[in-house]
Amino acid sequence: MASSAMNLILERIALFQFTPTHCVQARAMLGWSVDQLSREAGVPVEDIQRFEAQQDVPEATRLALTYRLESQGLVFFPGFAPGRSTSIQGATTESVGRGDFAMAD
Repeated sequence: MASSAMNLILERIALFQFTPTHCVQARAMLGWSVDQLSREAGVPVEDIQRFEAQQDVPEATRLALTYRLESQGLVFFPGFAPGRSTSIQGATTESVGRGDFAMAD
């Protein structure tokens, strides 16, 4: 299990790498609406809309969005469109839409 310091570092990296543009692009890649991402990530629709409009939202919201989209096999790097990871254990072309495909705590 990672230490709290390591978790903090990983959260900072995720927050730096995941942008509002990534969120829009990732939803398009997955075929998800704002409503579906809201349900999947457990965050309000309004927060997603504000984030995608490049307005401030809580860090916890950004992390929830990042982690949920990453659990679908997407990776994010500043300045690049989201990509699909090939290193996620259990990832298959059928992973998108599987309810049991989520990141472990």
